[in-house]
Amino acid sequence: MSELFAQLFKQDFSDLTAAASSWQKLAKALADTQTGSGKRVTGPLHKAGWSGVSAHYGFDAMEATESKLGTANANAQLIATTLDTLNTKLQGAQRKLRSAVADAEEAGHKVRDDDGWVEPKQAVDPKYHNDPDYAGIQQQANAGLGDFRARIEAAVSEATTVSDEAAGILYQIDPFDLDKRYGGAHAQEDAARVAEFAGINKKDIPDGKDPKRAAEWWADLGAEKQHLYLAAFPDQLGALDGLPAPTRDQANRTVLDMRLNDYALREGDLGYHDRYSYRSLSALKDRLDESDTAPAHKQLHLLGFSTEGDGRAIVAVGNPDTAKHTAVMVPGTSNQLDNVGSQIDRVNKLQDSAGAWSEGQGKDVAVISWLDYNAPEANFTADDPELNLGIATDGRAQDGAGDLRNFTHGLRAAHEGERGHLTVLAHSYGSTTAGAADAGGRGLDTDDLVVVGSPGLTVDRADQLHVDPKHLYVGAASNDGVVNWTADKTLGADPKEADFGAQRMYVDTDGHSGYWDDSSQSLNNQGRIIAGLTPDNTPRP
Repeated sequence: MSELFAQLFKQDFSDLTAAASSWQKLAKALADTQTGSGKRVTGPLHKAGWSGVSAHYGFDAMEATESKLGTANANAQLIATTLDTLNTKLQGAQRKLRSAVADAEEAGHKVRDDDGWVEPKQAVDPKYHNDPDYAGIQQQANAGLGDFRARIEAAVSEATTVSDEAAGILYQIDPFDLDKRYGGAHAQEDAARVAEFAGINKKDIPDGKDPKRAAEWWADLGAEKQHLYLAAFPDQLGALDGLPAPTRDQANRTVLDMRLNDYALREGDLGYHDRYSYRSLSALKDRLDESDTAPAHKQLHLLGFSTEGDGRAIVAVGNPDTAKHTAVMVPGTSNQLDNVGSQIDRVNKLQDSAGAWSEGQGKDVAVISWLDYNAPEANFTADDPELNLGIATDGRAQDGAGDLRNFTHGLRAAHEGERGHLTVLAHSYGSTTAGAADAGGRGLDTDDLVVVGSPGLTVDRADQLHVDPKHLYVGAASNDGVVNWTADKTLGADPKEADFGAQRMYVDTDGHSGYWDDSSQSLNNQGRIIAGLTPDNTPRP
């Protein structure tokens, strides 16, 4: 202990502070380079429509490079955090050591400079050692000696332990990973070790049942802990309702990149489902990359995704945390991961339509495609009762209702400033899911609910929902086969009928999927409602 005592007692931590700062600056430079590559290289090339064999291999190489930059950024940040945490813990051990030495000396003991040994004090002149009271006086005077020695030993031991732990973590951060596509997964494993070293526990992440609590937990963490949680547990944070949209986007893009890298490494051995997921996620990433160069209100935020079953995805156009008007679009039957692009196109149209009426001309509007439930397949001809049963019953709607409620309450919890105007729009079976969500629990906490092509909302009357019936709008084309064949049967009363108690929204489009036709009054009315206005129910000449 002798050398370690002297070293810890006199240690100047300025070099350790400087080293942590240098690694932090390197991490930022790598992050800026990765972001810049997307904004100035891959994004513009996607937007320009570069295609063909050269584009395929070119994008693959550029995305691999960006992934490596991300891994390097993560590792540099982890090194900085490890050094910073080590610095904090060593200084804490030093304070304990110096306090123990000061207390021992104040009590009259001598602490040796070279090894920290606490010598007993002489309370009585040694020449009186034959006095019967000598031993008792000496023992009383040195009663706390063992405690001082133990405190000094514990402080040195603590410093030794944290130094060894930090050394082990730094050894595990392997520079060999930096030029490999699989490095991101290893960086996440390293991040979990760094997080544990820094006192961060995965079990402290909220369970997702209370978005407001999750929002408060995240806000209370501080920037350094937030970064560690993002690096170590992106899967959990990306799916956590109540967290800021940019945070969820960052976490989900990290997971998306790792998933794509894993598929790329196993491409020759992928089964049918993994090949489907690989194609779908690659297309999703292309759309995300393309949006990186768009104006802020047109940039995409990946708020969640999954490859389970047919796959799911939640994508926002614009930032719902800062938007004055936010809309959540719940799609209906036969929507899955491989057609997320068409859903993004649809919410883009809705945002543009709302922009014609909003104060900020669309810059204050965010619209979200929420496909986070198992939408049933529209199969009316196959001899498969299970598929048809999914459409005919509200089972899948009820299964997704709680998740939709948590999501909209999470938007409320994460929103910055004054309460924003929230609209939920739902199409086809998506309206059944939205109806089930608003009928149960605390409802959707939405200002307006718009349903088009609805086969039913799981209830018999509008007043059985939480939304004010005056703000429940129903649009139905006269030749919408789904409405005409299925409404008022197994999914609730027909919401377009007057006795249901909702408000009719004029539509001028045909069929079940025409409600978003360009320049239509159907689309215009949805935009008006998103912007906080009432629909225009006067038919155009």
